[in-house]
Amino acid sequence: MGEKNRCLLITPETHADAIIALSSRVRLDILSLVSRQSLNINEIAAQLQLPQSTVATNVAALEKSGLLNTEVSTGKKGNQKKCTASCEEIVIRLIPEEKRSDDTIEVEMPIGLFTQYQVTAPCGLCSPDGIIGFLDVPASFLDPDRMRAALVWFETGWVEYQFPDNSMYTDKKLKSLELSAELSSETPGTNASWKSDITVWINGVDIGMWTSPGDFGDKRGKFTPDWWKLEGSQYGLLKKWSVTEDGTYVDGIRVSDIVLSDLNLGEHHSIRIRMGVKEDARHPGGLNIFGKGFGNYDHAVLLRLHF
Repeated sequence: MGEKNRCLLITPETHADAIIALSSRVRLDILSLVSRQSLNINEIAAQLQLPQSTVATNVAALEKSGLLNTEVSTGKKGNQKKCTASCEEIVIRLIPEEKRSDDTIEVEMPIGLFTQYQVTAPCGLCSPDGIIGFLDVPASFLDPDRMRAALVWFETGWVEYQFPDNSMYTDKKLKSLELSAELSSETPGTNASWKSDITVWINGVDIGMWTSPGDFGDKRGKFTPDWWKLEGSQYGLLKKWSVTEDGTYVDGIRVSDIVLSDLNLGEHHSIRIRMGVKEDARHPGGLNIFGKGFGNYDHAVLLRLHF
């Protein structure tokens, strides 16, 4: 039987057959049944009070679209096909993924591969499988296993990532530098109204601040593992800093007058990205950074250079 995933992300461009399969009330009822238990065709037909032929046809459509797994096993009256839903949750993304062109260079950095840090407790790291090192011990940020981190949190301080400066290896003019990450405030437990002023620095230059509205725990993140307690931070907001020739923006809102030339990219073979919370911030409400295997977006820190 195929492996069951917590969440299946589908789009009209890549999963049209799955979306069509979900358009049937009968198929939705079948998925609802087999998401809780493994059933054969006869058992599904009996519970839904449908002809076996109808169930078999719809099971075949669900299996073809990848929404249902089947396994042939031996029963009392010969072989039988056991059916199980392939996932616990289905998310349909209607906004198409941003397509990269020859004029864009993208690098994704795992959130545990920071090169420097300075943090205060409460703090910690965890992978999709468990806690890394010791909770509330800043020295655990030196643990070699940090490269597997999927969630990093601390109260004040910062972590810094070193990206290659790919702008040095092209003759094209840099139009903008874009940084995106899934972030939230951090407080013991969670608090959706717990504000935190989160600052980003590039090559030592403070490019601007975004105030996170809270630490979110009202529901489990789409990719947050089941072992992580529901009382803990579950997901963040996907934020995008953009440095252009006329200023710096967070999600299209201007936050500072820092422009590309202020970053002195041509003088460095790397681009140092630092994210953190200043000790003297008006709202020193901590920081959660979500990476692959946690939160709602299942990606790490993304740096894009647009030419």
